[in-house]
Amino acid sequence: MNKADSELAAQPPRSARRRARELALQGVYAWLVRGGDSLQDAGEIEAHLRDEDEFDQADAVWFKTLLHGAMRDAPELREKFAPFVDRPIGELSPIEHGILLIGSYELVHHIEVPYRVAINEAVELAKSFGGTDGFKFVNGVLDKLAAVVRATEIKVPAKR
Repeated sequence: MNKADSELAAQPPRSARRRARELALQGVYAWLVRGGDSLQDAGEIEAHLRDEDEFDQADAVWFKTLLHGAMRDAPELREKFAPFVDRPIGELSPIEHGILLIGSYELVHHIEVPYRVAINEAVELAKSFGGTDGFKFVNGVLDKLAAVVRATEIKVPAKR
């Protein structure tokens, strides 16, 4: 077993939700690269991703929820996270942009997902697919957004 194989073997298995987020990111990325302004591409992007080998290991419902929700609500989500971004949205890499859309979508529209989980999952996506320090940027933006949209949840002390 070479070093890369042993590193892969040492990683814990990815959950169905993590795989759904990864696939949703691929779809949002494709949508952004195509221009990110038409929802007509959504069905085609979804169909293509459903043909991926690992799709059967993903939470299909969560994948569809994230993919379509992040694309549909992109203008609203950008308005929410833009104040915490240090550059114009158009200058974000499509990966960071996509991760922020997905993470913001979870924070804003899915309060059943704890804010720490939504942020951590976005950070993990950035570590896997983003640039060297992209995860720090994503973490900072989503932390600030969570303080606004999940203020009540953040103020409640964690149960031990």
